[in-house]
Amino acid sequence: MLENDLFSILKMDRADGEIVSEVSINATHPIYKGHFPGSPVTPGVILLQMVKAVMQNHLQRDPRLNAIKTCKFLEILNPDKTKSFNIKISFKQLERLEVVATGYSADVVFFKLQATYH
Repeated sequence: MLENDLFSILKMDRADGEIVSEVSINATHPIYKGHFPGSPVTPGVILLQMVKAVMQNHLQRDPRLNAIKTCKFLEILNPDKTKSFNIKISFKQLERLEVVATGYSADVVFFKLQATYH
């Protein structure tokens, strides 16, 4: 599991249908030696895993990704420059769990996601 090795959830603020969490990144993790040497970039699939980990922590169950409606990676998340960032998740349970997530730090938005989980 990547949580607590590559990244850690530092805190979570919860409200009805919304979670804002702070996530720290381990810049010394071996994944950054290959992605990319001298200019580390957090892979998009890892960012999606972070969203899932926050949801899993909140829901106390393992949500399974059903479909991605939209996913945009807007800025590079370099762990040497950004040690921690926030993930804001809005969700509602309909037939499936509808999720809108944004990863950001201050005025920089790293990614936006709209997806369904079951």
